[in-house]
Amino acid sequence: MTTTYNRGVHKYSVFVVCWTVLLFIAGALVTSKDAALSVTDWPTSHGVMVPPFSSLQGGDLFEFSHRVFAGGLGVLTLVLAVVLWVKEKRPWLRRLGVIAVLGVIVQAILGGQVVIRLLHYWLPVIHACFAQIVFGAVLSIAVFTSKWWVSERPQLEDTGSPSIRTIAMLNAGVIYLQVILGAGFRHKDIPIWPHMGGALVVLGMVIWTAVALRKRFGASRELSKARVLLHAIFGTQFLLGFGAYWSRLSTADAPQPMPVMVTLTVIHTVVGAILFAFSILIVLLCYRLVPRGGEVTATSARQVSVG
Repeated sequence: MTTTYNRGVHKYSVFVVCWTVLLFIAGALVTSKDAALSVTDWPTSHGVMVPPFSSLQGGDLFEFSHRVFAGGLGVLTLVLAVVLWVKEKRPWLRRLGVIAVLGVIVQAILGGQVVIRLLHYWLPVIHACFAQIVFGAVLSIAVFTSKWWVSERPQLEDTGSPSIRTIAMLNAGVIYLQVILGAGFRHKDIPIWPHMGGALVVLGMVIWTAVALRKRFGASRELSKARVLLHAIFGTQFLLGFGAYWSRLSTADAPQPMPVMVTLTVIHTVVGAILFAFSILIVLLCYRLVPRGGEVTATSARQVSVG
């Protein structure tokens, strides 16, 4: 089987991933600045699609900026799906591009319902958590279009139990549950203690995953780097969580969100999204490098051409 590596397609998919991170920042700013209902209509903003910039003051600017980044992601993802359909030979990857577009559409509808329903019915939490799924789909496309993925890789034998694939998926699942708990607290639907308890569960899961990677695949350069980065990202996120909660408590009596609270909360939210995305990346690495059932099978050499 010949798999074509197209540098342009991969670079563009990486750009879409970076744009998605910017959208997370814009969304976190809306929540942290209490600007969620600054613009009370949708899909228009104050009755028009593009209001005059001079009319965007305070929370309006944050809310409308979030919509601009979201609209940009919709266009970028649609272009990505078209490019994949034209350039990509793998049918399942073409379909993933279409799924990513549908995910962005669903996310946009959820965002509109958040405004129309005035933040009720857990819609802000659903909107925040579904964004992580869209992010995971876009990130996966970037991985699947990379030269690393389509090149022949040495297969690793997994002699442990449960399998590293199972552990990696459990790790991603636990981190995603923590994302849900964090969104619930941030949008004031649940108290802080479930999120704090979830952080300890994630800590245990991250340690288990890292230990399994070290003991079973210490000689693998890719999985060793993944293990170190998993520790680093989670450690950073854990400390940011304390900082964000401290800033929230120390500025609770302030008449408006204070810069220190906004900054720490936004960074904590975005790094949380990156942690979940990285957990998905570890799943993909394990599926690419470790054959199913831990058996190293003889496979025909995969030819990679550069398109």
